[in-house]
Amino acid sequence: MSTTDTMEGIAHKTIFRELTELEVLQEANRCLYCYDAPCTQACPTHIDVSGFIQRIATGNVLGSATLIMEANPLGASCARVCPTEMLCEGACVLNDETRPIHIGDLQRYATDELRRKGVNPFDRPRVMPGNRVAVVGGGPAGLSAARELARLGHVVTIYEAKEQLGGLNAYGIVPFRLPRDIVEWEVKQILDLGVEVRYGVRIPEDVTVQELLADYDAIVLAFGMGNVPGLGIPGDDLEGVWDALDFIQRVKTGQPVGNLGNTVVVIGAGNTAIDAATCSRRLGVPSVTMYYRRSEREMSAYPFEYEFAKQEGVEFRWLCAPVRLIGSRGRVQEVEFIRMRLEEPDDSGRPRPAPVPGSGFRVRADTVIRAIGQVRQTALIEHFGVSHDDGVIRVNEQMRTSHPKIFAAGDCVFQKGRGEAMVVEAAEQGKRAAAAVHNLLAGGSERSGGEQDG
Repeated sequence: MSTTDTMEGIAHKTIFRELTELEVLQEANRCLYCYDAPCTQACPTHIDVSGFIQRIATGNVLGSATLIMEANPLGASCARVCPTEMLCEGACVLNDETRPIHIGDLQRYATDELRRKGVNPFDRPRVMPGNRVAVVGGGPAGLSAARELARLGHVVTIYEAKEQLGGLNAYGIVPFRLPRDIVEWEVKQILDLGVEVRYGVRIPEDVTVQELLADYDAIVLAFGMGNVPGLGIPGDDLEGVWDALDFIQRVKTGQPVGNLGNTVVVIGAGNTAIDAATCSRRLGVPSVTMYYRRSEREMSAYPFEYEFAKQEGVEFRWLCAPVRLIGSRGRVQEVEFIRMRLEEPDDSGRPRPAPVPGSGFRVRADTVIRAIGQVRQTALIEHFGVSHDDGVIRVNEQMRTSHPKIFAAGDCVFQKGRGEAMVVEAAEQGKRAAAAVHNLLAGGSERSGGEQDG
């Protein structure tokens, strides 16, 4: 079967098992409802975990989901993509006894029930006249900021360069982990509050920064980062070499990717690399191997992603860096690697990889997918005239930039050297930015921005 034959199927098959009502009640009744709730403290959006679990245990599932979505506008997505073992479940006191409560499963169950019922638990607010806010970027941080601002009564317009809201949730996470209908439901919840959207608008090509500053009382920058950079080696422009985000986007939107062949090589070891690799396997590719220039210890992918990829049959090769892509008739056929060794840490705090002379080798590759991070949108940041460090916007604790009317959240402010950003972190930053904008427009005082959080 060719990869194109399985495109429709992969878009509808998820990795999550449907829980029975009995299983849900059994799990919910294991919760101790801790008075200090370390699970809630560990959640960046501070969902009242014991509260929503208690509502499930008493049969109030819609009330449980409302409590989740109140704290996290992307609670349904986060129930699928959050590294819960590093956050809420990792903080569960039952880790010392048996096993932690399956908080992610319970959160998914509650929000799925809310979605099935077609309920929006939040009423459209009364608009505060004269307070107009522009949100630049409709990804997780932008959606979160827009939802909070709308609920506070502000007139909100999202400027989105693509044809659909959701950012990486909509385009960059494989459908069997985060189906499109989940993202679309969360977006609808937000649009139902009166948030307006201008799709397909690029700044400054279609709308200038000066026009935004003149038309709005405040601006929230939430445009994330750009595409995956090239490998910077010979052969990078051969046919069959993919940007991982482009590859995942095509799969998620149901577009054909063509015949990937029998051997896929993925360069990188973050969550996007894992998604590209597992997606390739589910599209029927017999051999998928990820290559990373550092060791397993330094990979930035979440542990549960790594384990899932191994279960899917993805293989891993550590301490290998590509030096050349070799093709025939314009299409990639092989990748030449060199083995690496780890030396003193670099600026990211991780050991610096250095090539081992004379250790080069070649591997077959019908398709190569590069997943080595994303480029910063430095030019766009400079159009807005806000202070930044190599494409990372400087913000203070209230997510305010060096410009008094401009705030920022999400990947565009995410600090280097911390691994990969989480959707739940972007949602929390969007909430914080919205609260700061509301404070500004409602007449509150704030200290000036420009200080990057440490």
